[in-house]
Amino acid sequence: MQSRHWFGVTPLFDPADGITVLTPPGSGPGNWAGAPSAIYDNGKFYLSYRLRRPLTEGRGWTTRIDESTDGVHFQNIWAAYKEDFVSTSIERSALVKTLEGRFRLYVSYVDERRNRWLIDMLEADSPAAFDPRTRRTVLDPDDIDSEGVKDPWVAVVGRMYYMFASHGPRATLAPDAGETALHGTGNIFTTGLVAHPTGLAVSEDGVRFRWLGDVIHPGDEGSWDSNVARMSCLLYQPPVWSISYDGRTGKGDVYEDRTGLAVSTDLQHFHKMSVQGPVLTSPWGSGALRYMDAVPVGNRIYYYYECCRPDGSHETRVNVVEVD
Repeated sequence: MQSRHWFGVTPLFDPADGITVLTPPGSGPGNWAGAPSAIYDNGKFYLSYRLRRPLTEGRGWTTRIDESTDGVHFQNIWAAYKEDFVSTSIERSALVKTLEGRFRLYVSYVDERRNRWLIDMLEADSPAAFDPRTRRTVLDPDDIDSEGVKDPWVAVVGRMYYMFASHGPRATLAPDAGETALHGTGNIFTTGLVAHPTGLAVSEDGVRFRWLGDVIHPGDEGSWDSNVARMSCLLYQPPVWSISYDGRTGKGDVYEDRTGLAVSTDLQHFHKMSVQGPVLTSPWGSGALRYMDAVPVGNRIYYYYECCRPDGSHETRVNVVEVD
């Protein structure tokens, strides 16, 4: 591609051509099977995801990991439930393998005692052996002057752990917003009372993180991503990093994010390539296409994404793209 003077051009796909790998627990809006985080290791794909029901039926009630040899057909090997985390809802987790050969799962959930999102970490010899009783908090909103932190994506770059996580910085709170308005529902990110950027934390051991600040910001008033800019995954295409991120206005499209693109050379300064609108949307329902993850294997990229169905529920699909 560089012979054509193309550098860091992210290969995209038609979402309608994807193959369904996870179906929602029910029909209609609020029923989701998604928030995927995928890795490939020693001939196997591992897919972390959560299942969610409507607000009145329990919200995000389980987090799971499935296994596959072809990246398309999966079998469940592990599951945990919101009760295991003393939580009212679980959202996206980040699955990663350490340099020492261990597996880690970084789980975002609502702490029932405080009604705030935070991120805990589980560690085990295999993805089937995670035990929620051994979890430890690695990113707390109070430590970064935020009202909540969630939806991590974690990678080892060099020998450093990079955690990208969306959060609600207190500096952006609506004037006079009280505790009930902010946290009465247990999900500040649906209230429209705080901005929803993505920040970066780094760590030498993947346990003790240092917060570096925001790297992806919501767009200007009136833009398609004016309320949310939530990083979903990175893809390294020398000489640049390509980032997929979820955006929404917060006005009639809560939970129905769509996907935009940005690029970076240093993982701290990102430049949006989708200012005028999203680059990937579902052809059905609300058009939501979010929480995308990209897994390069050989000359293929396996894209996993949560996608709206015609009935308003969300499923997870995979789209396999051949690259030069």
